[in-house]
Amino acid sequence: MRRFKLILFVCGALLTVPLMIYAIYLDSRLDSFENSMTYRPPAFSSEAVDSPLLSKQLFYPVEGQTVYVPAYSHVYHENGRPHLLTITLSIRNTDQDRKIIVTSVLYYDTSGKLVKSHLEKPLILNPLATTEFLVERKDATGGSGANFIVEWHADEPVSAPIIETVMIDTSSQQGISFVRQGKVIKQSIFESAQPNGVDENILPEPQTPADE
Repeated sequence: MRRFKLILFVCGALLTVPLMIYAIYLDSRLDSFENSMTYRPPAFSSEAVDSPLLSKQLFYPVEGQTVYVPAYSHVYHENGRPHLLTITLSIRNTDQDRKIIVTSVLYYDTSGKLVKSHLEKPLILNPLATTEFLVERKDATGGSGANFIVEWHADEPVSAPIIETVMIDTSSQQGISFVRQGKVIKQSIFESAQPNGVDENILPEPQTPADE
């Protein structure tokens, strides 16, 4: 009986030791993986100093824009049934030092008809400030193809604001929400920021071969 217990002990030890060694190995691998994922500052290459990209200004400050922003007062589900949504239009001044002036916020329906002007007079938006306009869930006049036309200006060159709509509804057990960003359809670029006075947003006209 004693010999049998000794055999069991030896067998258990033979099984336990490899498992312990394997566990230690996995733990060391995990530590190594975590160390490899630790944040490291960017490595700057000396070759990038002479890069031609640095001699070209990649950011053009703007003085004003007209922005088209998609909006949805409802979306369709279950054989075309409308699901009503609350719309929030968000305008965020991204400039850290300069204010912008929001001059117009117009809300249009799916057919392109003006539904409402949400701004009675120009609104000053201070640096890094945000303003919002709300279309309530019960207001379905905009439809699934609604949109905002937002106009803003500045007295000096600024970084362009972020203008977007947030659609949401939590009335049912399964909520729904999504975001749509605006698209610039017209803008004024600070002239001195344009290389050689040329707006790079305007593509050159195609050249036709000369007649021989």
